[in-house]
Amino acid sequence: MNDLALLLTPEGRALLDEVRDTDPAQELAVATRLRREHPAELVSAALGQARLRQRAVAKFGAEDARRMYFTPNGVEQSTRASVAAYRAGRMRELGVTSVADLCCGIGGDAIALARAGIRVLAVDRDPLTAAAARANAEALGLAGLIEVREADVTEVDTAGYDAVFVDPARRGGRGRIFDPEAYSPPLSWAVATALGAPRAALKIAPGIPHEAIPAEAEAEWISDGGDVKEAVLWFGAGEPGNVRATLLPGPRTLLGRGLPDPRVRPVGRYLYEPDGAVIRAHLVAEVAEEVGGGLVDETIAYVTADELRPTPYASAYEITDRLPFNVKKLKALLREREVGTLTVKKRGSAVEPEELRRKVKPQGPNAATVFLTRVAGAPTMLIGAPAQPL
Repeated sequence: MNDLALLLTPEGRALLDEVRDTDPAQELAVATRLRREHPAELVSAALGQARLRQRAVAKFGAEDARRMYFTPNGVEQSTRASVAAYRAGRMRELGVTSVADLCCGIGGDAIALARAGIRVLAVDRDPLTAAAARANAEALGLAGLIEVREADVTEVDTAGYDAVFVDPARRGGRGRIFDPEAYSPPLSWAVATALGAPRAALKIAPGIPHEAIPAEAEAEWISDGGDVKEAVLWFGAGEPGNVRATLLPGPRTLLGRGLPDPRVRPVGRYLYEPDGAVIRAHLVAEVAEEVGGGLVDETIAYVTADELRPTPYASAYEITDRLPFNVKKLKALLREREVGTLTVKKRGSAVEPEELRRKVKPQGPNAATVFLTRVAGAPTMLIGAPAQPL
């Protein structure tokens, strides 16, 4: 708290601007120089905040990250800005004008909601985190739409708000928490709160078992740039029991249609690797139907087909070779094809990509992709390259 208070003074803000682009390797030299003119505590706080801001650029973009205030946990656990903006946009489309943001952290979601024109009550019980959220609302010119309250979210009255957003803490002293009832607050409390609101969205870990999803919710898995970021349970939006995968940028959304598992078929000319959000949402069957394909193995989320049908929900590869798993044969084939750039992907294989690269020692001007997987239960290598549009 004291560090943040120091940084919010005129001297602290000026020092933050001065150390903004400090190379971590030069921190000691910079600190030594600055301590001749500024208190040591302030210099340490400014350099620490500069380091956090540099890390936050990947989530918030350079323009916002250089103005915001972060805690180490805040950088780690906050929502990526693109994902928060998408979710805020969906809230706005639902007609939401006010949201109680419970477990707001450093305010990433509150910022996105406010930028969508939505009034926000942002609540967090940690004093430093709440102070950072308040400072961020002010720094970004959104204090008129964001009220930050330091409180236990279980004691906050949300009756006057159109919607509730809950982002329970999913990390503890020992790291990531996988049991939804071990979230803080527990998922059961969040669901009960959601059911009592006109509309609600609960942010949860993308690995949540589907059987843990309440029947009243629509479940959405979100990826950004191919990386799965989160799952959201929506209440009062969509149809209860619906499942969807949303891919950013876009957004592009694939809705579940309750299709049966795809059939297993022989490997065709093309292999499709579904987006991670599609896989987490159990919508591989929808992709298989879209491309006219089937699975290479009943336990593997690779789809194969004879024709190329581009889809935003899967990456397509043209397969040139299929071999039983054998490092020597792969090495010989890559040497013959003069492959020096080798991309290794795997599903259903215990082999580590870096280990395989070391063993085959790719050399040459060409590139290839090898898939380590199972085909009809047998360890197999599929070699190819990204499919070119017809």
